[in-house]
Amino acid sequence: MSLARAYLDYNASAPLTQDALAAASAALAFCGNASSVHHEGREARRIIEQARKDVAALVNADPSHVIFTSGATEAASMLLTPSWKMGAAPLHVSHLYVCAADHPCMLNGGHFATEQVTRIEVDADGLLRLDMLENALAAHDKVQGLPLVACHLANNETGVIQDSPAIAAVAKAHGALLVLDAVQAAGRIPLDMVALGADFLVLSAHKIGGPKGAGAIVSQGEVLTPVPLVKGGGQEKGHRAGTENVMAIAGFGAAARNALDNLVHADEVGVLRNRFEAAIVSRFNNAIIFGAQAPRLPNTLFFSVPGLKAETAQIAFDLDGVALSAGSACSSGKVGPSHVLAAMGVEGDLGALRVSIGCETGERELQAFEKVLDRLVKRHIPSQAAE
Repeated sequence: MSLARAYLDYNASAPLTQDALAAASAALAFCGNASSVHHEGREARRIIEQARKDVAALVNADPSHVIFTSGATEAASMLLTPSWKMGAAPLHVSHLYVCAADHPCMLNGGHFATEQVTRIEVDADGLLRLDMLENALAAHDKVQGLPLVACHLANNETGVIQDSPAIAAVAKAHGALLVLDAVQAAGRIPLDMVALGADFLVLSAHKIGGPKGAGAIVSQGEVLTPVPLVKGGGQEKGHRAGTENVMAIAGFGAAARNALDNLVHADEVGVLRNRFEAAIVSRFNNAIIFGAQAPRLPNTLFFSVPGLKAETAQIAFDLDGVALSAGSACSSGKVGPSHVLAAMGVEGDLGALRVSIGCETGERELQAFEKVLDRLVKRHIPSQAAE
């Protein structure tokens, strides 16, 4: 990434930390297979187990309850399945109840058939409708199997933080399993596996400054498990076959350490995010800040200016050296209506832009952002600019 550019797209992928780069590079140069019993194999195993401890520490979990995957999408696909085990006994989950504003890796329903998936609405602030979840679970036919609830902890577009203890309370009252997508929340707000109340968390390395190609499932215990998605050898205690990606896992562990240390700067990041927000509303009197009335991640800002096309604005920012997103980065570069905004009841094809920052973001990035805003005011919608 060029130093001349301002990178404001941490929710798509955070810059690789120096510690993660060093850890991944060292592991890449190492030849051992973690399944081998000789010295080189044991050293590879040591690297993986240290990373497992570091990732567990980020969410205050037991390291033995961390399963490494190739990313959050694989982790979600593994968890969103009707096929589970309670110890050695098979356990059937008959229906998935998923938040309508979830990331596509959750929203698409995993291995459940379309008729086995119910989308639970969110309110105008993007918060899950607990009353609708309660009603849906109360009507669930347990004779057919257990219910599974899936929801993001923090939204990747708006940054809105869900009330996970309340969601967990509703789920547990009806005997449902709870999977939380903690990809965007990890490293940005403190997380505690027990306090969240989830049975499983999904994590991703590259969202916290680790390398792409590593993710994790974190569980409350070891008795309840989904049937393996990737079958073969006995890696990851039989939960996920395939030779471990030691390089990516090593970088994941280092990034988790950095992310845990950087939580002390969350308030500072929030103050800077608010300055980006102030820069927008001071220039556009009709700017809309989505999720502003709900708890949000300190690093995330999702906004729209009626009359300003998101795609046009994104290109303008990019050409002037500022990287940000028009919503999620999971749609192969396509810019279109946000399903998150649609779930929140926002009508029409209202484009939106997302600013997501980190501890490394500072005055230079803010000033670059403001300069592009000033150009947009003059070029595109001068009649709607704030006086």
